[in-house]
Amino acid sequence: MELYKYKWIGLFVLMAVSLGCNKNVLNVKNLNAIEPGLTWSDPALANAYLANLYKRVMPPGWPARSGALYGGLGVDDTRGIINQNSIQASSHPWSGVFEDQYVDIRQMNILLKEIETGTLDQATKDKIVGQTLFLRAYSYFLLVRVYGGVPILLEPQELGQDLQVARASTAEVFTAIEADLTKAGQLLNGQVFADGDKGRIGSAAVAALKGRVALYKASPLFNPSNPYGNSYWQAAYDANLAAKTMLDADGFGLNPSYSGIWSVGNEGNKEAILTVKFTAPTRTDGRREQGARPGSQTANDAGADNPVWALLQAYPMKDGYAIGQSPNYTYDEQTFWKNRDPRFDESIVYNGAVYESGGIAGRRQYTDDMVANNDDAYKLDPQARGGTGTYTRKGMQPELKRAEVAQNSVDWIEIRYAEVLLNLAEAANEVGKTPEAIALVQQIRQRAGIDAGSGNYGITASSRDDVRKLIYAERFVEFAFEGQRFWDLKRSRTLTSLNGTLERGVASTLKPANLPVDPAKRDGYQYLPEDFTYSFGPILKAPAAGVTFDIPSNFYFAPIPITQIQKNPKLEQSIDWGGSFNPTLE
Repeated sequence: MELYKYKWIGLFVLMAVSLGCNKNVLNVKNLNAIEPGLTWSDPALANAYLANLYKRVMPPGWPARSGALYGGLGVDDTRGIINQNSIQASSHPWSGVFEDQYVDIRQMNILLKEIETGTLDQATKDKIVGQTLFLRAYSYFLLVRVYGGVPILLEPQELGQDLQVARASTAEVFTAIEADLTKAGQLLNGQVFADGDKGRIGSAAVAALKGRVALYKASPLFNPSNPYGNSYWQAAYDANLAAKTMLDADGFGLNPSYSGIWSVGNEGNKEAILTVKFTAPTRTDGRREQGARPGSQTANDAGADNPVWALLQAYPMKDGYAIGQSPNYTYDEQTFWKNRDPRFDESIVYNGAVYESGGIAGRRQYTDDMVANNDDAYKLDPQARGGTGTYTRKGMQPELKRAEVAQNSVDWIEIRYAEVLLNLAEAANEVGKTPEAIALVQQIRQRAGIDAGSGNYGITASSRDDVRKLIYAERFVEFAFEGQRFWDLKRSRTLTSLNGTLERGVASTLKPANLPVDPAKRDGYQYLPEDFTYSFGPILKAPAAGVTFDIPSNFYFAPIPITQIQKNPKLEQSIDWGGSFNPTLE
């Protein structure tokens, strides 16, 4: 028996039991005595192995720190790095992505090889293989968007064998991803899993990921010298149109309510194409609510996932016009919350807003240090640390008590219908179908509740360049706290546009006319947002107050980790990191 057949079986059996994905697996008398061949003849065991792959590969939940740091970019723990003038390959924030993905890919390759030796019926085998091919394509997509070309492994390596394979070209990696997704689509043709299996990959998820991958392939990230005139844009349009057509036929669409997309009890709504499920009390804390709540309402880590002022400014007015440009609503920083895009109130908690966190009826959130709980007070103070003066509402369960914050069970939606619409809009705009692109954005705004006006929902853009900006602006607010912003700036090669800018927060101060503080009004939540004045300044976080973004131009592709090159001399380093490998498609 080949060496690689031994190591995985012990881990697999352990995971099969702990996952509890199918009760039949618990009926096996002696799990430790299972032969590898039995796995691929028993649907329960084969699906348990697949469930372990889901757990390893799919996101563990909502992105952390997706609003407070990096202009709402949705990246963990990179502020200190991207503010350094010099970034070392060994300390790049994605250094660990490389090795982690290949551990997962090896497990997928084992399944794809060994399942052919079992006696599963063809229909069961096709479903398992189709889902695994999707997961492998997804893993290679995670690699290519970070590194460009990487080694392609489609067969399991034996134990003790280091990765001794050269980098494939970026084009070859995309071809491998496309091939896996095409085959997955064939095997899962028409597969729409029932509610009990809503987190499973079906044909709709395959089509939607093909559209996302095609959009990246066409993007300026991979085509810097011909960002919007390359032939890949037509393929991106075709893939996303095919995805939308399939989704519509299968009953997917925009959820009627924006906030309702993430409501517990509305899981599996028609907008959710690919979901990572959370269910209390067995699997919780996907939203990491303890880091997004105000300090008085959480156990720890308050201020780790709060919106910055740049995100608040990105929301248009209620008629869809940008702040300061609306013919119908006047914008004033001192009443910045008034007459905004309804997604603003559905996503953002500001000083004086009703926020019944902890299940406290009528509770308003205060941040002024004279009115707020000490744990919630926010000041523009050089000695202060943490917070932005606002909080997030999106994906939260305010009914949970302070001691229950880790019980958040809001599902993470990795791909939703709105993304497919905006992916299609972006591709349509680049292939000369700008009116179609505008109509797709209008659908998003109509669902958001923006005033229709004369039917344009505040959209005045008509040129290709202006509509491109419109789509990116729409994505910023539509996907706030969903971790898309960083990748949008990366694939459009506009990350460096943040250079020289500061993250800002908003501080509140009770107006003199309302002084001294009335304890009854404070404790009865009677102070309203307009009872305060507001000031805006840099967020005072490490490494130091006043540090601006300084993102180097070589940040668009990560270097291959030095440790991996030391293990495998066949790996070439990328051009921008002292090597000769070109990570683009050019």
